[in-house]
Amino acid sequence: MKNKKLKATIFGISGYAGRKLLEILLQHPYVEVIAGFVAPDEPDMSAALMHPRIAKTIELNCSNKIDWEIIEKNTDIVFLALPHVVSMSFVPKILSLGKKVIDLSADYRFSDENLYEKWYQKHSSPDLLGKAVYGLPELFREEIKKAQLIANPGCYPTSAILGVLPVAGRKIIKGRMIVNSLSGFTGAGRKPDVTLLFAEGNESSRAYKIGEHRHQPEIQHILEKTGCRVDVTFVPHLLPVNCGILTTMYLELDRDVEEEKLQQIYEDFYRDEPFVRVMKYGISPEIKNVAGTNFCDIGVKKINSSLLVVVSAIDNLVKGASGQAVQNMNIMMGFEETLPFYSK
Repeated sequence: MKNKKLKATIFGISGYAGRKLLEILLQHPYVEVIAGFVAPDEPDMSAALMHPRIAKTIELNCSNKIDWEIIEKNTDIVFLALPHVVSMSFVPKILSLGKKVIDLSADYRFSDENLYEKWYQKHSSPDLLGKAVYGLPELFREEIKKAQLIANPGCYPTSAILGVLPVAGRKIIKGRMIVNSLSGFTGAGRKPDVTLLFAEGNESSRAYKIGEHRHQPEIQHILEKTGCRVDVTFVPHLLPVNCGILTTMYLELDRDVEEEKLQQIYEDFYRDEPFVRVMKYGISPEIKNVAGTNFCDIGVKKINSSLLVVVSAIDNLVKGASGQAVQNMNIMMGFEETLPFYSK
């Protein structure tokens, strides 16, 4: 495939995740974006007009009507940067055309149909739930290599699951896991909402959907697949920055574990992971150090014999969305996993 560029199409190219995806793919040496589609209620527009940052780098007109001939005859992979419950309207047809799909919505993140429908709505293609692979490379890399349909993880779940993975399968933690996350405003998407206006959010921070956020069951659902059965309480907050997530996890320990041992567990677990960086013991990561990157930074500290605090930081539009989608594409297609962010 390296001698012939992979041809990609983006649904939802005008949203924050779609635009970031286009920006990243334009830097990829083995990918060509050949089509982009905006929402039906948006006007047709050029990518340069929609995203002036990439002006003169690509000539791409984005339509509000899906051109299925382009997908069938010219596309190799489709990225769906669409709202939840919208993607499943397109996935079955795209797969029937023999194309690979990476869906950035929640529509295929749950293998349990009932769980999805409890938090979202009735699923129109539940038969595909068991065929989708949850696109967290640090946990499902081998499955991603063979996948036709990737369910890209949510941004909050990415930060939380990566934070707890090293101890999740060791039966070190028990009881309840409290997850406290602060996110930049782009995590809410581009939909009009008075609470997301600059004057409403600047110089302030607030919790929302306490214990009711849709990412709470996603975190718990994926952790259960690792054998980690803890009750997750998730409290998200809005932070007056454009991009970034800082997540703090409070984990009850089943037994006392030495600080050095906990640090070593994390360092060993992520030693060969290209996009996870473990801080020195007791050092907390910062959003500014991951902004614009596909890295997840993680810091750990034991408070007493029974409490472990883990802090993680990601860019919600990159490792939390579009960057992770490109990482998954690289794994699926056999490209170097770190492209185009860096080359190992």
